Amino acid sequence: MTSQPERHAQPARRAVLGTALGGAAAAALPGTAHAEEPMSSPGAAGSPWKLRDTMTTDGAWSRFLRDQDLLWTRLPTLWYEGPFLGDGQLGSMVYQEPGANKIRFTVQHGRVQDHRPEFGSGWGTCRLPVGHLTLEPAGTITAVDWRLSLWNAELTGTVTTTAGTLTLAALIHDEVLAVRVKAAGGERATWTFHPEEAISPRKISEGPPAGYTANPAWATRTTADGTEQVLQPLTGGGQTATAHRRTGDDLLLSVGHSHPSDTAAEADSLRNLRRAKSYSALRSRHTDWWHEFYRKSFVSFPDQRLQSFHWIQLYKVASASRAGGPVMATSGPWLEPTPWPAVWWNLNVQLEYWLIHGFNHPELDSLATTVRQNQEQLIANVPAAYRADSSGVGRSSDMFANRGVGRPGTGAETGDLTWALHNVWLSYRHSMDKSLLRDTIYPVLRRAINYYLHFLAPGSDGKLHLPSTLSPEYPVVPPQDTNYDLALIRWGCQTLLDSAELLGIDDELTPRWQEVLARLTPYPVDANGFMIGADTPYAQSHRHYSHLLMVYPLYLVNWDQPESRDLITRSLVHWHALTGAHRGYSYTGAASMYAMSGDGDTAISYLRKFFDPTTRYPCRANTHYTEAGPVIETPLSASQSLHDMFCQSWGGVIRVFPAVPATWADLTLHNFRTEGAFLVSAVRKAGTTRFIRVRSLAGEPLKLRHGLTGHLTAVLDDGTPARTRDLGDGTLGIDLPRGREVLVHTGSRPDLSIAPVAVSEPGPAWGLP
Repeated sequence: MTSQPERHAQPARRAVLGTALGGAAAAALPGTAHAEEPMSSPGAAGSPWKLRDTMTTDGAWSRFLRDQDLLWTRLPTLWYEGPFLGDGQLGSMVYQEPGANKIRFTVQHGRVQDHRPEFGSGWGTCRLPVGHLTLEPAGTITAVDWRLSLWNAELTGTVTTTAGTLTLAALIHDEVLAVRVKAAGGERATWTFHPEEAISPRKISEGPPAGYTANPAWATRTTADGTEQVLQPLTGGGQTATAHRRTGDDLLLSVGHSHPSDTAAEADSLRNLRRAKSYSALRSRHTDWWHEFYRKSFVSFPDQRLQSFHWIQLYKVASASRAGGPVMATSGPWLEPTPWPAVWWNLNVQLEYWLIHGFNHPELDSLATTVRQNQEQLIANVPAAYRADSSGVGRSSDMFANRGVGRPGTGAETGDLTWALHNVWLSYRHSMDKSLLRDTIYPVLRRAINYYLHFLAPGSDGKLHLPSTLSPEYPVVPPQDTNYDLALIRWGCQTLLDSAELLGIDDELTPRWQEVLARLTPYPVDANGFMIGADTPYAQSHRHYSHLLMVYPLYLVNWDQPESRDLITRSLVHWHALTGAHRGYSYTGAASMYAMSGDGDTAISYLRKFFDPTTRYPCRANTHYTEAGPVIETPLSASQSLHDMFCQSWGGVIRVFPAVPATWADLTLHNFRTEGAFLVSAVRKAGTTRFIRVRSLAGEPLKLRHGLTGHLTAVLDDGTPARTRDLGDGTLGIDLPRGREVLVHTGSRPDLSIAPVAVSEPGPAWGLP
């Protein structure tokens, strides 16, 4: 075994190219290809400018998103074939009732769980099923014609039967499932709600633990206004209540869940229905929300199938998560039979939330709010001897992060909370919201790193070593120095030092964090690259990239370090050379790592493996994904892989179009959110970047790796020249105050239009078209 020396990013070279030009002329800067050439002021660059956004009307958005919609001309028979609806809490999937001439609308809710932690997250605090509706036509179903409209977040279409036609529309908003069905010919619509047993979906793979008793049976009642309720009491306390009411063609249904109260859920479900009033009233509020939601960012690229997939993932994550709501479990709000009916913290949670940042939707971040709201539970999760100063979370938990974490030295998986905190740090970096840093990240990360510090000990080499811990999902436990944990310790200590400085905190632990960074043992490596840990090579196929966390997403070892490039490449090649265990996220992870290196063609080749139906675990017809059960994170991470090709912002540098595949000659980004709280708009045509606009939301330092060649022009939104510095390596430092915008381009001022690009790679719609 050999060891990888500590890697540090090279300091940026700062060279002032000259003072800003006077008058109305913009600063014209030498670009990467001609850095030795003198400055000039091409074109009339000194006048005020403004982007011409063609995506400002309902009509433009409706037309664009209609091309991304999912379509069905065949009746879906499985959950991963059918339409799906959600509002971040309540969720429904639509497919044929197994073995019957009926259509199932599942009814599941992200807050509905058991409350018996003594039986673990798989049984005692797991997500619990609620039930499903069935729509039973009079005749035999012969055809369907359905569209899941992304723009309206609504399922519409027809069901043709031997008796006539049913025309349906369905949506979920404010925790109400609303369905409208109109019958024609000899058809009629018969609805039935089927409660499901309140037992762990894990029953498909194992029996309940010793001492486990079933939850009581449900009870039904009808209120004075004709609303039917199903009341499900729970042995561990609390209640689930499902209320539904049919008025004419409309069916409204809502689910409430309460704990420890045994009655609050009953009142909640009724209140939700009263607030909804009717399908039309609910739809008006619903479409207002979604239409405003989509306008926050825009992306268009020429691969129709992938472009549609990308927009469906935005619809999906907004259907599955909202800040303040439950953190996404492995299946989001759409619970189906699964061995994983809980929240998984060793990869799933992290991959679920990455895409919300670039899409400019911080309001979807239920992970950050979960960490903030459950700090006492995170303390209770560590062994009692360490609760005075430590926090953690085990591999899986309920939505309150209730799961104990093992001790280093026992081969336990201990780093999952620290990795989740990296996601929360990304939320801070994309918003620059100091309250998030001060009230959540700093105190919780301080305790998560403290837990590690109790176990670090010097070896005979004078370096600090960590006793045995598990690299998630790898079957061999290293005797010490697992790379997963070493990377997280390094990231955590450096982030704490940076955060203390930002917050003006004189922390007594500062010397300890500095010592750990100076003395922590190097990452174990061998001829094939990063090992799993000390004396433990990567020697068998591994779906997880836990041993490569320092490369992605932490970027501690990265492509900006020339001395690291060979190690990164060897590690990536060897990871995928050992086949058999790879899953969908193995391909999305590799795609993002190759995107970091600027190799867009290799990145897209790995990403396409996830969509190849000949792979063992491909993306499914409705863009969901399953292994032994539903797992929502992999398709969402595929969207992040696309983001990593379009725009990256790690290490304090914004990289525009860093790894675009060669076949994608045209690409439009608008209001793509980056670290530092910048909104980036950029247009690529015929394989060349035409312009980049950056808006600062927080006044952070702007370092822009633009990819432009020739004489650069950088002009502020009022037409005055921007103050700029050549930082080397194709990176431009730009003084950009908060609330201001800068336009960067070469040559005369280009067309500043934001518009969809033409499709050059056609593909079928998702669904069953």
